[in-house]
Amino acid sequence: MKLNPEKHVKNNSNDYVIRVLDSPLQVPAADWNALLAAQPGDGSLNPFMRHEYLAAMLVSGSATPQTGWTARFVTLSVGSQLVGACALYLKDHSYGEYVFDHAWANAYHQHGLPYYPKALVAPPFTPVPGPRLLARDAATRTLLVQALLAWCAEEGLSSLHLLFASDADVAACEEAGLMLRHNVQFHWTNRAPTLGTVVSSLPPGGALRLRTGEAGSAAPAGEEGKDRPFRDFDDFLMSLSQEKRKKIRQERRKVLEAGVQFRWSLGKDISTADWDFFYRCYERTYYEHGNAPYLSRDFFQRMADTMPENWLLFVAERDGRPIATSLIAVSAGGTRAEGRLDSIIQTRVAYGRYWGALERVDCLHFEACYYQPLQWCIAHGYKRFEGGAQGEHKMARALLPVKTTSAHWLAHPAFADAVERFLEREGEGMAGYMEELERRNPFRQVDPGGNAPS
Repeated sequence: MKLNPEKHVKNNSNDYVIRVLDSPLQVPAADWNALLAAQPGDGSLNPFMRHEYLAAMLVSGSATPQTGWTARFVTLSVGSQLVGACALYLKDHSYGEYVFDHAWANAYHQHGLPYYPKALVAPPFTPVPGPRLLARDAATRTLLVQALLAWCAEEGLSSLHLLFASDADVAACEEAGLMLRHNVQFHWTNRAPTLGTVVSSLPPGGALRLRTGEAGSAAPAGEEGKDRPFRDFDDFLMSLSQEKRKKIRQERRKVLEAGVQFRWSLGKDISTADWDFFYRCYERTYYEHGNAPYLSRDFFQRMADTMPENWLLFVAERDGRPIATSLIAVSAGGTRAEGRLDSIIQTRVAYGRYWGALERVDCLHFEACYYQPLQWCIAHGYKRFEGGAQGEHKMARALLPVKTTSAHWLAHPAFADAVERFLEREGEGMAGYMEELERRNPFRQVDPGGNAPS
């Protein structure tokens, strides 16, 4: 494939240099992470866009041409300053993306047209919303989108896809004429909800707010009428409907009565033995589903070596033996040339990522992947827990539906028109789905008389 590695573009008196690189290692880590830290949002630093994370994907052999992920990192510079960048991958399949376009690929194939390779802008194997187009401002972000489209056209690629994009990315893509596709994830927010708030209107960082003064949820003096985090797990449970509250308590009791206890470790406190045991569980889970694991043991070793502060491990033990684990990512800052990034963190976020078990215990998955992390988030002041891709069952654990957005460009005009019509119909169905989810709100509701049932 022909590659034009460098191009100069004059724009608003700035001489931009656009480069297409074949490795994140060709971009200085400090420059990349500083640009990441400058992205608009709620102040949480997305760990999956850190240079260390993307570099580990390549160097560990997890995301390479051999596994169907060929890196093409696009950068925009003015002089020696990095002002725009994105992680782009050429894909020869659609696995590990979690925004499904297999039907599009099949339609191309049926008409004798190649769909692969395609261009993907997203961290590999990571369905977590966040910035995809790192840019110093909106104008640079727009220029970056234009550069991506021009490069894809020059290379003769079938399509360009930006997955789980931030609001700023979506705006730039929409302005450039890309088609938008919406999906749903389930996120938990550490804020006691106001009863009766519309679930489907929640922003990614939003939450329902609890009306104070109700039985089982009264706020301490001075907190009436204010948004507040949950005081403890029981306080959280009291915000749920009686049915959901009872079910969670029953599930937790089953795990406890099975003799299972949990311990957690954060950052450098996660031992090598614990990492080894985690990978044993992670690997087994994939093989039980008939697939090889996406990520290598070396990838997780690099996480332990280069960004340990971003990982939280729960280990389930019975009779002193570990039997299961869940690995959670947390937004915990990073480093750049002038020092630590931790001071910029305004919103602490946890992300459910991986889990595995060597023994089967009823409800152990719920305890390891939801209840233990939520309890930890409440105790440590984390604002949000993102539960990952899919999973309506998460609503019963008070993870609420949140709309996610991807952006798509198809080079073939007729297929682009067909996909646009499909996305319009899919979008109408998604709106109905969100309305259905709203009716299944797990929180306590206000009756017509203004009273909340127990």
